[in-house]
Amino acid sequence: MASKRFKATTALVEKGKNYSIEEAVDLVKKCATAKFDETVELTARLGIDPKQADQNVRTPLVLPHGTGATSRILVLAKGEKEKEAQAAGADHVGNDELIAKIAGGWLDFDVVISTPDMMREVGKLGKVLGPKGLMPNPKSGTVTFDLARVIKEVKAGRVELRNDSYGIIHVNIGKVSFEPNKLVDNLKTVMEAVMKARPPASKGSYLKRVFVTSTMGPGIEVDLKLFGSQEVDE
Repeated sequence: MASKRFKATTALVEKGKNYSIEEAVDLVKKCATAKFDETVELTARLGIDPKQADQNVRTPLVLPHGTGATSRILVLAKGEKEKEAQAAGADHVGNDELIAKIAGGWLDFDVVISTPDMMREVGKLGKVLGPKGLMPNPKSGTVTFDLARVIKEVKAGRVELRNDSYGIIHVNIGKVSFEPNKLVDNLKTVMEAVMKARPPASKGSYLKRVFVTSTMGPGIEVDLKLFGSQEVDE
């Protein structure tokens, strides 16, 4: 049963209305009445078939104003690359010992980065890291020898655009405490990347619906016309 607070905030959202980006951001802030700094999330429903590998969207992106969250970074590397990761500020750095610890169920981290030469061993963690969305992957930029750059990007607000099994992208674009212009900038940056990441195999209408919401707030729909043409000939 919906709480009085949720009913009150939902009443602020006009049914059937598609809002401009600025209106949606202002409204999501008004609807965020929890006692903590709620996260603002963008949800984009795509007209793709997620069962087809060539229609999936997966791309890294650095938000201009970050997410407001601090990511705990784990790096799997050896030799000089361990030292590079430590110097760049990774929270956990190692190789075989860390892999064994993760295999045992330890998951006290938010992002995993691996050097390519470690992937034979890291691959054994697929059943542990895969379901959590933590498995390093070249497409997401988390399999690399350029550790310092990627660690810096993650700390600056790097996110991954990745559709789920329903063809929906969920991405954190900041906190309700952010200035409105910063949330607007982050939202526009995400949507530009979503549109650029359209798979060539995707036909017809690519972008179906876009919402922004806070952790405890209602969904606010954004006008699709703001993001350009959606149609591609069959």
